[in-house]
Amino acid sequence: MAVTGFREKAQSFHILILLLALSTSLQCSLLIVSVDAILDPLDFLALQSIRKSLDDMPGSNFFSSWDFTSDPCNFAGVYCDSDRVIALNLGDPRAGSPGLIGRLDPAIGKLSALAELSVVPGRIMGSLPESVSQLKDLRFLAISRNFLTGTIPQSLSELSNLRTLDLSYNQLTGPVPPSIGSITGLSNLILCHNRLSGPVPPFGSQLLTRLDLSHNHLNDSIQPLSFPPSLQYLSLSWNRLVGPVDTILTRLDQLNYLDLSANGFTGPIPGRIFGFPIGNLQLQRNAFAGPVQPTDQVAIPTVDLSYNRLSGQISPMFSTVQNLYLNNNRFSGEVPGSLVDRLLAAGMETLYLQHNYLTGIEINPTAEIPVSSSLCLQYNCMVPPLQTPCPLKAGNQKTRPTAQCNEWRG
Repeated sequence: MAVTGFREKAQSFHILILLLALSTSLQCSLLIVSVDAILDPLDFLALQSIRKSLDDMPGSNFFSSWDFTSDPCNFAGVYCDSDRVIALNLGDPRAGSPGLIGRLDPAIGKLSALAELSVVPGRIMGSLPESVSQLKDLRFLAISRNFLTGTIPQSLSELSNLRTLDLSYNQLTGPVPPSIGSITGLSNLILCHNRLSGPVPPFGSQLLTRLDLSHNHLNDSIQPLSFPPSLQYLSLSWNRLVGPVDTILTRLDQLNYLDLSANGFTGPIPGRIFGFPIGNLQLQRNAFAGPVQPTDQVAIPTVDLSYNRLSGQISPMFSTVQNLYLNNNRFSGEVPGSLVDRLLAAGMETLYLQHNYLTGIEINPTAEIPVSSSLCLQYNCMVPPLQTPCPLKAGNQKTRPTAQCNEWRG
């Protein structure tokens, strides 16, 4: 009996040991699972530093969910993969939201797995931290419509995976770093509405489709091979750029938007660009000169060549354009009948020809211009056969002084 009792106790002891072992093993497994779910300590500390340097503007409650006693991966704008932050979208993205105020803390460079960083419009001030260049996985960087100052860090060129860089509508100064042009995978570069100066650097990325450097203080001429043929959207308007662009433009046959307005560009406008798949062509307020000769009927809905030094006769190939601005140039001769026919048939909405040296137009003085169309013929070398409302900038004089017309003919 004593032996049997001993055996039963031994078996019970072994079972107890086994249960304890299983329990310990289960606890360890649960501990491992919970450890896996905890955010990387460096990411946790980085988010704390970012939070300390930013606040909600009045009317915004973006940071209300940023309670560091809970899981930061559940914070508004924070997206994680396992224990790492991979995307950070700071601010309420809904239209009209007030945004954030403060500065970007350099600790943002500690989020080493970050692939996307964006900040909604607000009052973010100070410079873009150099530490951003440590984010080697970063593909998307957008901090627009804030108050960033200082220069664009040259070290951004170290972001070899970057696809989109948008720092538009800030107060950035200095040059566009040439090193940015060497990011081979860059597809969107938007730096418009800043105070950038210096020349436009060459861009080597054969994937670049959108380039917007408009509304800056950029100057100098542009090198012929500065832009890749992959470009679909190019805006350089409202800068101080000079020189010819004909050899540059003829290579960019994928363009669907082109705005070079309000610069000092010179030379001819290549006729080939009128065959590009462009929806809006803005070349006004430059010093382009010479005749304009499209090679075929122009299918671009809006063409603005106003305020240049273009001369010669107006091409009938423009009769298929919906909005045509040729005013304030040096065009001469008669207005092509095909343009008039198109206008009277309401196929053309705008035909501005004022302030040129045109000598005639075949149109019945009793003709009625469609309500949806506008025609302006003021200040040419002819008496307008019919009176039509013109923009205020056209002035009050109906015809150009005879002396000017004689001089031009001479």
